[in-house]
Amino acid sequence: MADLPNSVSNPANSAPVIRVSDPARAAIADQKIIASAFQRVLSSGWFILGPENEALEQELATAASVAYAVVVGSGTAALEIALAAVGVGAGRPVYTAANAGGYAAAAARSLGAPVVFVDVDPDSLLMTTDTLQEAVTAEGISPAAVVVTHLFGASADVAALVDWCRPRGIMVIEDTAQAFGGMLADRPLGSIGDVAITSFYPTKNLGAIGDGGAILTSQPEVAAKARQLRQYGWEQKYVVTDPRGRNSRMDEFQAAVVRERLALLPTLTARRRAVHQAYEDATDAMVNRVASGFVAHLAVLRSGDRAAVREHLQGKGISTDVHYPVPDHLQPIERPRRVLVHAERAAAEILTVPLFPHMTDEEVDRVATALRSL
Repeated sequence: MADLPNSVSNPANSAPVIRVSDPARAAIADQKIIASAFQRVLSSGWFILGPENEALEQELATAASVAYAVVVGSGTAALEIALAAVGVGAGRPVYTAANAGGYAAAAARSLGAPVVFVDVDPDSLLMTTDTLQEAVTAEGISPAAVVVTHLFGASADVAALVDWCRPRGIMVIEDTAQAFGGMLADRPLGSIGDVAITSFYPTKNLGAIGDGGAILTSQPEVAAKARQLRQYGWEQKYVVTDPRGRNSRMDEFQAAVVRERLALLPTLTARRRAVHQAYEDATDAMVNRVASGFVAHLAVLRSGDRAAVREHLQGKGISTDVHYPVPDHLQPIERPRRVLVHAERAAAEILTVPLFPHMTDEEVDRVATALRSL
């Protein structure tokens, strides 16, 4: 893979700093297809809810093995609309993992729904039926909906969660923002729950060059409600029949770019997985394993002395980040009711290192060598 510009300097040595993610490189690599997509939109004369949106919805539905996709303005908007479309509102609790970045919680709060945070498995750092049952028992309140986040590109066992939730009348929403294109056994993520969402934020595995998101479902009534809610609550043009409506539409330019990148997704995912495998070969500290079907959105390691590891990597010109440093139930706006041991411990130990498909082989080797020397 050819070298691409990296503008960040590293005063410690002559090599440039390696970013955790670099969506600008993807834009440079995709200049021709982006230009072609833009020209297609300009020629069509449609800029909102036009043929690119329609085609993208069909292609996303096919990719996720669902009947319907509804594209919207962002991944967070997709969560809000998906929750509303399955009946979440005031007094109807939403349960979500405590280490998922707060996005599902923000969406639930926007609808007036109470939020209950769930601890995670100590190894996978994902919600499981056991951790969900523990939360439901501790709270004594049945969820209206559960948001299951496929964190870092790993697959939560959403099939088991659906088996537990469905007999109890609990809706299951998959958050595939970090794992679109992933599989659970032979089923695409996004096709297992009642409804799913994804995000096209530029750093995502399937990213735009602006923002966008989508709702995925095989339930026609959910898809119809999502289409209504994304455009003012209109039942028909200028006739509002749902007060929860908003303006959350994805523009044609972004839809056209995502269509082009959807076609490239298998190749980009293979590169992500290869980068992660190089890190796995260098250290046993990585949270996830490529062999499990992981689509490698983020490369996350764990250390009991994260500060020292971070300093070591910084000294070698390697950027790091933490996804996420504050568990959702410990955010300043929350009033934590329970200690969530595994989410809290992970937040103190995890560290994200560079991983994106346009990394050069030399950069991958630099990171792997630094990890090997920990």
